[in-house]
Amino acid sequence: MADFMIAYYGGNQPSSKEEGMAQMNKWKAWVEGLGDKVVNPGTPFMETKIVTASDVQDESDPNAMKGFAVVKAESMEAAVEIAKSDPFLQNAGTIRVSEMMEMP
Repeated sequence: MADFMIAYYGGNQPSSKEEGMAQMNKWKAWVEGLGDKVVNPGTPFMETKIVTASDVQDESDPNAMKGFAVVKAESMEAAVEIAKSDPFLQNAGTIRVSEMMEMP
């Protein structure tokens, strides 16, 4: 099995503490349902800087990458099916799935 990164982009922030807890509970249930396919259940980003050869700026794009998870799957198609079940999609976000290459 290969490792795949599920990268989270955009999405709506919860409008209340209760909505945030409901989203968290959906995410926890999703992770538990994946079982041993989970390598990293999720790493949200707190702050992002854009660095170029000549400048450093704060990330201000609302559709920027918000975090990632890593799962094991037999194929890209299987990883995409895992991503399609991710509750993040219910928050108007998008997901990119990338197969990770193991470096020597």
